[in-house]
Amino acid sequence: MPVTADEIAAVRSFNRCYTRIIGVLGEGLLHTPYSLTEARVIFELGRREVAEVAALRRDLDLDPGYLSRMLARFESDGLIVRERAPGDARRQVARLTPAGRDVQEMLDKRAGEDIGALLERVPQTDRARLLTAMRTVQNLLAEPAPRSPVVLRQPRPGDLGWVVQRNGELYAAEYGWDHTYEALVARIVADFAADHDPGRERAWIAELDGERVGAVFCVRREETVAQLRLLLVEPSARGRGVGTRLVDECLRFAAGAGYAEMMLWTNDCLTAARRVYERAGFVLESQEPHHSFGRDLVGQYWRRPL
Repeated sequence: MPVTADEIAAVRSFNRCYTRIIGVLGEGLLHTPYSLTEARVIFELGRREVAEVAALRRDLDLDPGYLSRMLARFESDGLIVRERAPGDARRQVARLTPAGRDVQEMLDKRAGEDIGALLERVPQTDRARLLTAMRTVQNLLAEPAPRSPVVLRQPRPGDLGWVVQRNGELYAAEYGWDHTYEALVARIVADFAADHDPGRERAWIAELDGERVGAVFCVRREETVAQLRLLLVEPSARGRGVGTRLVDECLRFAAGAGYAEMMLWTNDCLTAARRVYERAGFVLESQEPHHSFGRDLVGQYWRRPL
């Protein structure tokens, strides 16, 4: 589908806003000898033990002559050492000196203070929404990385607390649900942790590159009916098939545990989750309006034979 003029205008508006914010953050460097670009170079050198100059130029998209003059100034000030790469005299590498590390730490501290001051202007209730939106923009516009496999495992110590925390944070950020939803999740998770039959009830944590990105629970509803609960997928992992893997694993386990049917309860506003359920073969059985979690919602019951 072609990009519309309204879509282009929206991105340009966002870009102007973002540029103003970057300008405000850059003002914190006015009381240092370094420009925003020079600070970026020092930050990158601090992240790498030894940096190849050509890679540094490419990663920061800087003019070769401009970067060369900047590095010469840093070297003159005793902040870096430049030398030929071992084994390949054609390549030049640079690294920070102890004095350069001190400058990098000073700039990093100043940047952290500026960002902290910026975030303090955002109400606590809105910060999670802001950070989720920022991660979404970054994930959608960044160069696609090689896809790692989704790993499913059973919970370890600390995982169940994470499930409660991330459910509370994400549903508040994305749907405006209040603390009563987090309280419900806490009760479900506590009941599971305190007393569940490992042969017929189970939970899974999804990981990508070693990071937790999702979860789901399969619990006993009736003797022949299992219930899928608390499907969660982190915004950073959406579109990677995490939700589908979790639901499929839940169905596979329930069938193996001897259940004849699986059901779940959700709300109609959770459109992405509903698409996962539909693809997995669930059918909408009934729905009814209700007021929960500080919002007017439409609850839905879905079922699927096993």
